[in-house]
Amino acid sequence: MTKQVRDDFFRRVWEVVERIPPGRVTTYGHIAAYLGTRSAARTVGWALNAAAGTALPCHRVVNRFGALSGRVHFGGPFIMEDLLRSEGITFTGDGRVDLEKHLWDPASPEEGEPPPLAEVS
Repeated sequence: MTKQVRDDFFRRVWEVVERIPPGRVTTYGHIAAYLGTRSAARTVGWALNAAAGTALPCHRVVNRFGALSGRVHFGGPFIMEDLLRSEGITFTGDGRVDLEKHLWDPASPEEGEPPPLAEVS
């Protein structure tokens, strides 16, 4: 992957992440699939790592099981969970985000949410 291709992919990831509504989460895989590269979930994680310290709501991206695999990048082991709980996110008994209640799919926004990026002019 060239630097230009990587930077473009990262920028597109960040555009999706900034659209995740408060109180909702998405997964690395949902973002990758939405961007047309389902196999790039790990690269989505790299893009989020590169955005550390920005205003992007990276805490709203979890792994496919709802686990907080990115929590180590938030300055403490509980900051990501605290941010999600402050937005009303609930967790299952084993400490994972309840994806049935809170999953946001960038390809299928609900009423009142921003349309997919491809539809934005």
